[in-house]
Amino acid sequence: MTDPALHPTIPAFVLVRPQMGENIGAAARAMWNFGLDHMRIVAPRDGWPNPAAVAMASGAGRLLDEARLCADLPDAVADCDFVFATTARDRDLTKPVFAPEAAMAEAARRISEGQRVAVLFGPERAGLENDDIARANAIISVPVNPAFPSLNLAQCVLLTGYEWRRATADIVHQTVEMAGTDWANGQEIEALGRHYEERLEEAGFFFPDHKIASMKLNLRNMWSRLPLTRADVQMLHGMMRQMVRWKERD
Repeated sequence: MTDPALHPTIPAFVLVRPQMGENIGAAARAMWNFGLDHMRIVAPRDGWPNPAAVAMASGAGRLLDEARLCADLPDAVADCDFVFATTARDRDLTKPVFAPEAAMAEAARRISEGQRVAVLFGPERAGLENDDIARANAIISVPVNPAFPSLNLAQCVLLTGYEWRRATADIVHQTVEMAGTDWANGQEIEALGRHYEERLEEAGFFFPDHKIASMKLNLRNMWSRLPLTRADVQMLHGMMRQMVRWKERD
């Protein structure tokens, strides 16, 4: 079993009285997807270890091997400074309520200050009980469809793990796969525009005379507006050369 002291930089995900081994395994996979490997399991219904959990965990079996088995919730959070409880239902308890994104940002802040943070996930049938939530410092509430608020255990773990990753990782929010090429530079775009302008002029495209200047301006503006790669530029040059050759064969 891994000593909790070896996990000072991530929250512990605590599965409280989970019912199905498959869901425990799926939760382990979800955690490992986002770099989380500190799982605590409180009083699993079907005992522990659980072969169904191992089968479902697939490549995340190490999390199950190192998971800390706890007899009850007080034992599971005894070393924690701050505890979040996940729930989709209204509770008659006065507590701060965080959206998942804000909760994991708060968890990251507290962990950076040296605190130990845990997140509680309830059993599949009805989620955490009020007695469980009473031991938490704050609630995580997922903005789900109020007509169907129930989340599968592994889904809730996945969603929370995703927000943890967003709060702590250097994420590139948008990029372009260049497929072996680079963006065309100004000189290449200029040459492409000149090529098309010259060939279109030879073909008599620019007509009537009083519109020639604006047509050429619009064509140049189109080339500069398009996000063209060098491969795109080469293809467009080739298309024009082929059309000219085809015309010259007539």
